[in-house]
Amino acid sequence: MDHGQPSVEPAAAAPSAPGPSVMAPLRAVVRLRRRVCLLRKRRLLTPGAGQDSGAPEPRGCPDQPQFFTFDGPTELSSRTPRKKRRRSRVVLYPETSRKYRPRAERQSRAQRCLLLLVAIVGFQVLNAIENLDDNAQRYDLDGLEKALQRAVFGQPAAVGRIVALLRDYLSTHVHSRPLLLALHGPSGVGKSHVGRLLARHFRSVLEDSSLVLQYHVRHHCPESRAAQDCREELARHVADVVAQAEAEEKTPLLVLDEVELMPPALLDELHGFLQPQRSHHFHNAIYVLLSSAGGAEVTRFVLQNASRTLPLHPDGAHRARSEEELRASLKALLVREHPLWQASAVVPFLLLDKWDVVNCFREEMAGEGFFPEQARAELLAEQLSYYHVAGREFAVTGCKQVVARVNLL
Repeated sequence: MDHGQPSVEPAAAAPSAPGPSVMAPLRAVVRLRRRVCLLRKRRLLTPGAGQDSGAPEPRGCPDQPQFFTFDGPTELSSRTPRKKRRRSRVVLYPETSRKYRPRAERQSRAQRCLLLLVAIVGFQVLNAIENLDDNAQRYDLDGLEKALQRAVFGQPAAVGRIVALLRDYLSTHVHSRPLLLALHGPSGVGKSHVGRLLARHFRSVLEDSSLVLQYHVRHHCPESRAAQDCREELARHVADVVAQAEAEEKTPLLVLDEVELMPPALLDELHGFLQPQRSHHFHNAIYVLLSSAGGAEVTRFVLQNASRTLPLHPDGAHRARSEEELRASLKALLVREHPLWQASAVVPFLLLDKWDVVNCFREEMAGEGFFPEQARAELLAEQLSYYHVAGREFAVTGCKQVVARVNLL
């Protein structure tokens, strides 16, 4: 009975313990996995940061990807870890094609307005410069300078200063104050002659004789006439001239001769024309005062400095400094007499030497129809009185007696 039935125990015990054919491959896979993880960690470590030999082998990290490699442990360990290259920035080079601004910015209204404003300002500046040149050319100051140099003898410094002051003043029509020229010097040196030449020139260039006023104190205001009447008449004449000149946009000329004979009331009236509270058309005028006041100061200066400041070919800087000293001393002397000369540009007229008097005789002889013979002119000049200083001769009365001497011929 025991042999007839098969035993079931061996069959039941067989599945309880797995066989060597199943477990061996599984263990090999686990070992291989551990070794691969260890090799990966070694490759990630730096050369100086290796682990000690006695440390246990690290287990595989479940987060890392699992893959199989055919490299052996010796081959993996012999490889040097690669250094990470720093990625350089991309260098951008400008393209050859031209770049344009956005369309909206290029058509900005503000930029157009700015360009228009710059153009307007530039046009106004150019127009102002042209107006300055046109206003100065209207008065033909170059022709005036040539006429004065040709007709006035022995006063080159005075002529140059007069033309320079006129050129500076007449460069524009609008002024803040009038130009007051004060021509001072002894008798016979050419002050009245310069006044007549200025009046003749301005009548020609202004094309209107009413814009030029010539006032002779001895003729318009004699001693027998009341000073108040003279003052009112002078104020009326000046007001009419400057009002007409303002209407025509021109600069008038007012020449007042023999100012040293003016009563104080007329000097006060002239001083009132220069005040800033007066109407603006009084400021656009040229006043020329001719006076022999300060003639003694000019004579003393010339005689004291004849040897060093008045040679035939003087040093320019030294002579300019001497003339500046003369103008300052002469102005200080005149201001003590009346404050009118405080705002004036003083132009001193120096003494004439004998050669200048000879030229005066020749000019007058030619004007009267006589042949201007040099020997005859010198003979006439010998009849006058002179100051003898440092080998030079200065006429006491200048060319004052030239006309009377020529009329006796």
